[in-house]
Amino acid sequence: MEYDEEKRAFQQQTEAQGMLRRVKRGDAWMPLRVGKSYFNSLNQYCVEVFRQPDDDTDHNFEYGRPVQFFVQHEKTIRFFSATGTVSYVDGDRMVITVPDGFSVADLQISDGQLGVQLFFDETSYRLMFEALDRTMRAKGRLAYLRDLFYSKQKAETFSFPDMGFSYLNATQQHAVNEVLRAKDVAIVHGPPGTGKTTTLVEAIYETLRRESQVLVCAQSNMAVDWISEKLVDRGLNVLRIGNPVRVDDKMLSFTYERRFEAHPDYPQLWAIRKNIRELRSQRKRTDNWHQKMDRLKSRATELEIRINAELFGEARVIACTLVGSANRLLDGMKFGTLFIDEAAQALEAACWIPIRRAGRVILAGDHCQLPPTVKCYEALKGGLGRTLMERIAEQKPEVVTLLRIQYRMHEDIMRFSSDWFYHNRMIAAPEVQHRSILDLDLPMTWIDTSLYEGKEEFVGESFGRVNKTEAELTLLSLQAYFELIGKQRILDERLDVGIISPYRAQVQYLRSQIRKKEWLKPFRTRISVNTVDGFQGQERDIIVISLVRSNDDGQIGFLRDLRRMNVAITRARMKLIILGDRQTMTRHPFYRKLWDYVSSLKQDK
Repeated sequence: MEYDEEKRAFQQQTEAQGMLRRVKRGDAWMPLRVGKSYFNSLNQYCVEVFRQPDDDTDHNFEYGRPVQFFVQHEKTIRFFSATGTVSYVDGDRMVITVPDGFSVADLQISDGQLGVQLFFDETSYRLMFEALDRTMRAKGRLAYLRDLFYSKQKAETFSFPDMGFSYLNATQQHAVNEVLRAKDVAIVHGPPGTGKTTTLVEAIYETLRRESQVLVCAQSNMAVDWISEKLVDRGLNVLRIGNPVRVDDKMLSFTYERRFEAHPDYPQLWAIRKNIRELRSQRKRTDNWHQKMDRLKSRATELEIRINAELFGEARVIACTLVGSANRLLDGMKFGTLFIDEAAQALEAACWIPIRRAGRVILAGDHCQLPPTVKCYEALKGGLGRTLMERIAEQKPEVVTLLRIQYRMHEDIMRFSSDWFYHNRMIAAPEVQHRSILDLDLPMTWIDTSLYEGKEEFVGESFGRVNKTEAELTLLSLQAYFELIGKQRILDERLDVGIISPYRAQVQYLRSQIRKKEWLKPFRTRISVNTVDGFQGQERDIIVISLVRSNDDGQIGFLRDLRRMNVAITRARMKLIILGDRQTMTRHPFYRKLWDYVSSLKQDK
């Protein structure tokens, strides 16, 4: 159902009006300027494109996603039939791999505007369908894991005494020991600020003292980058399949493509491929043309196999996205252990893609934070939003270790989240318990915007909900807080601010207002504005949340998904300022409890 819904939505949005919307939503770039075209180290034909340098719209292009070029005349759009794949995106520049024989000259058209849009991702769905099909028919180890995950049957464990890890706290040490003891499956449940990544890196490091190689996956490229970088810092040889989101030398140095290029045999391989291309373009084919071609091709294949054998032989960690684990480079490979990070954000079907390569599975994440993205309401109702991690945690609570000590936020900010989402089991580490910017400051405040004449509205151009009065109040309340702290101190201590709104249109409106405010000029580099999803995994000294919703019916839309609010609230280290219409929001029990909690802090003071 999700597949049909996404395909239908994609086809609807490809007419002229829909394209403007896609550009605004970051699913298309237009107008485009074409740069150079070349063959990359993996022998793929690439074309470089640039968008307008002053375009700061957040976009959704990332490595591996399919794209399609188009030309827009006034009311009509002409699409190029061939699709390409994103190889790199960095700022305003994108490199796209296109099929051999693609005519780049056709892109250099002057009539109409050239653009590129994200194409419907058929491949990811195909791989998920295949994975489910294979898992249902499986025999052997995969069948054993499938039956285990879908039943109350106890997961098997080894028994040995606890090992100590001096730089981890008690719950983190317990989690690493549970991972090492697990024969089948273990879950590391890491609420905000509890050092989930640190624990996972240690568990991977210790596993590699017993196994020669592990597979590490996550739903998104960004999550794969994050864990890969920490593993490299821990001194492990990581081979990253696919390209990183942040294109810097440190990240690129452990990618497969960069390592392939750096191999001593690569120049020879490049020369052979060049010969093959020249031979192909020859008009006049001589008698021995086929023999020559076969000889060159088999020599190129031989070199490629040798380089790959060395690269994969040296690597201790193979890192990729869940879908990326189907890459032909991994054909025939098996791993003792598969680690899935951010498992609570991954569709179950996607998790089964790499599980077929593994003997045991370790999942890490937090199912009380952002869920997987499901666009079809019927599919969500049918259970597509329920992840494999949630399923196993419910069936087998004994395989779950909750990390309980958090190192991020003031105890009062943590306590509300702990009570509502984690059965009051969280503890603030002593060093952050009372962290604050100002003495006797309230760590959390809620500014009731129902006292002002502002209501939410739909904005035609950005096609989303905004509340302009609330946006103005958001910046005014930040200004007032900055004046209390003192502007010089903010700059000296490099205090950073995150402004979060669940609605993308409000985010874009706030950004445009920040650019206009003169008083904000010195602090612009210290302030980031984004949606809840955009702040996943991040933290800031000061967080300001604009809830937007303000209406007479008490309608709060997808703010009913409380996991989003858990993420938003727990980004703050020292100060959280919430702006929202109390009358609209507190009709929901969660927001009523939150309002009461913030009010009680005021009374305690």
